[in-house]
Amino acid sequence: MRAVVFERFGVDPRVESVPDPTPSARGVVIRVAATGLCRSDWHGWIGHDPGIRLPHVPGHELAGTIAAVGPGVTRWHEGDRVTVPFVCACGRCAACAAGDQQVCERQTQPGFTHWGSFAEYVAVEDAEVNLVGLTDDISFTTAAGLGCRVATSFRAVIAQGRVAPGEWVAVHGCGGVGLSAVAVAVAAGARVVAVDISQTALDLAATLGAVCLNPVTTVDIPTAIHDLTGGGAHLSLDALGSPATCAASILCLRRRGRHVQVGLLPTDPPVPMARVIAHELAVLGSHGMPAHAYPELMSMVSAGTLRPADLITRTISLDQAPSALTAMGNALGTGVTMITL
Repeated sequence: MRAVVFERFGVDPRVESVPDPTPSARGVVIRVAATGLCRSDWHGWIGHDPGIRLPHVPGHELAGTIAAVGPGVTRWHEGDRVTVPFVCACGRCAACAAGDQQVCERQTQPGFTHWGSFAEYVAVEDAEVNLVGLTDDISFTTAAGLGCRVATSFRAVIAQGRVAPGEWVAVHGCGGVGLSAVAVAVAAGARVVAVDISQTALDLAATLGAVCLNPVTTVDIPTAIHDLTGGGAHLSLDALGSPATCAASILCLRRRGRHVQVGLLPTDPPVPMARVIAHELAVLGSHGMPAHAYPELMSMVSAGTLRPADLITRTISLDQAPSALTAMGNALGTGVTMITL
């Protein structure tokens, strides 16, 4: 198969011919139709994930058709249209037994723990608990975008953030995750404030229904959000992952508000714990979404209440993927880039 491969961290990847994967006893091989280009892929390429073994094929947001099935798989068959969460669970540990596959103790992640979806084929372990079937009305490009950014934001806003209609939600960082969070919060009936230094990203957030603030022109973002919302956000998400956005997300909350950390942080930042204690704030993490939780998300996509395809701003080929991946270190970009095969 053809795949994007890098031999060393930070060295330009190339499209090469490599051996096709084979399914494990409980796994499947998926023929990739579309796969998203995510900043997490860039972090992996640059060397920020200690679990990656070289040489490596990145890619963790994917959709396609099942090409081969392991002998222990009974629910799925060749030709089925599927997508997968970026956290693939074992289905047998204590976390999985509790329904918390997104924090599985033995999780695998395509593009990180093993070769990923910047390729014509990708192997997925423990298919019975990880595959999500696709109806014909959901395209492969739409479905591929669900696996990390949209599903992660959906759970962060709905399950972890417990958003309610009419509440104020602040989203700090309007990349793919942040824009997805804006879309989910608006679809849930919330009022949304979007924060980003890119005016282009804010313009896209505004089309989704957000009120926008730019730190370049509004220096004190927490105070501005308190003024705009009449006391602070009920729910705030750091969708970027930096000490500044984490602190701003906490400080912009009203009393007894909820902060959800979604963006990955390079190091543990200082947190304004005095405010957390005095205002009885909730500080939560959110890490993906299990396959069994997808039906609510899928129904909203099918009904048109949530339109993740609107976030796709660029579609490229596999041959264009290496340069697009390396370029992510120079600019955050706007919207979602999708690789189609």
